Amino acid sequence: MLIESLKFIIYSAIIVVISKYILVTTLRKLAETLNLKPKTVGDIAGYATSMPELLTIGVSSLNGLIGASIINVLSSNLINLIQYLASIILNKNIKAFNNKAIKIDVILVIITIILPIILITINIEVNLGIVPIFIIIYLLFRFLNNNAHKLYLKKEDKILESQIEKEEKWERGNKKKTIKYTIYLIITGILLFFIGNLLGNTLENLCNIFNISQTIIGILLGFITSIPELITFFEAQKHYKKSKKQDDILGVVEATNNLLTSNILNLFIIQSIGIIIYSIFT
Repeated sequence: MLIESLKFIIYSAIIVVISKYILVTTLRKLAETLNLKPKTVGDIAGYATSMPELLTIGVSSLNGLIGASIINVLSSNLINLIQYLASIILNKNIKAFNNKAIKIDVILVIITIILPIILITINIEVNLGIVPIFIIIYLLFRFLNNNAHKLYLKKEDKILESQIEKEEKWERGNKKKTIKYTIYLIITGILLFFIGNLLGNTLENLCNIFNISQTIIGILLGFITSIPELITFFEAQKHYKKSKKQDDILGVVEATNNLLTSNILNLFIIQSIGIIIYSIFT
């Protein structure tokens, strides 16, 4: 029991270190090299930080624990939202919610929490028939997100574009740096993937030792797999606060897109992968 507890602490610490000092740094350098907008950086962060969920839900589904995977998604998405709101409050960026694009994104995030609650409450049978519906909803959310930003963040986009034009140090089309940072990002995602697997196995061992139910396992897995998002939410806003050239709302845009991308991936794409694995192998 002591060894498993030590493993749990060590693996959790490794995830924090990877997220803070490798993932965030690599994302920032890639953004600067490619001149990516905050929305795009947030989307990339959302994909990268969802790697632990992909692993834990895939493993849970393969072992026939489809109930635990749904609860994992619910708890992960809910914890993501709580962490996001905490980062907004602590960074004193509440005024950013006045922007309609941010409001729409947060509403979409809330829906990603309500839907799994409905699935669990009314005990809908989870099978392959729900996968096409999830894919369609995912595309719809992407459409709403993209158009909301085009409509309600025009001013911020123009300011950002004018700042980029004045930045003399920016290296346009630096292919070597782009390839390097992309490789780093992929390696980081793989590291999070495998450390998340080790952490998930350790947690399951601890739960078996203490005879904990699938529900508790799912909640704990959701908390653990949300650690990378916690780091990226705070770091995104800190980055723009440090730069006097940037508007604080840009940090919120990045964090919000990180949140939304992570949540819709968890619910609609990764959960669909879990359902397919469960249907085929169990």
